[in-house]
Amino acid sequence: MNALEELARTIEQRKSAGTANSWTAKLLAQGPKKTSQKFGEEAVEAIIEAVEGDRAGLISEAADVLYHLLVMLASRNVALEDVLDELNRRKRRSGIEEKRQRR
Repeated sequence: MNALEELARTIEQRKSAGTANSWTAKLLAQGPKKTSQKFGEEAVEAIIEAVEGDRAGLISEAADVLYHLLVMLASRNVALEDVLDELNRRKRRSGIEEKRQRR
């Protein structure tokens, strides 16, 4: 199991944890709107670090983005496995072909 899969599993376990001891549980308790907002905030912070060229800052913010993406997915009961399956499905064709078929 890689770090991302382990984190997704931990987040899933936190769904039933008490909000007093878990930031993840507290965030999930606020619902999909809040988890989506937090993901967006972290994505913007990562963009800023990328534009500014701060490598350490970008690494830190990218970790935050991945965490908040997994929390947002969990808030909508979407498993990381489902996203990975979709990525595996897409790698069988070019990005140009994939975008053309979405229309």
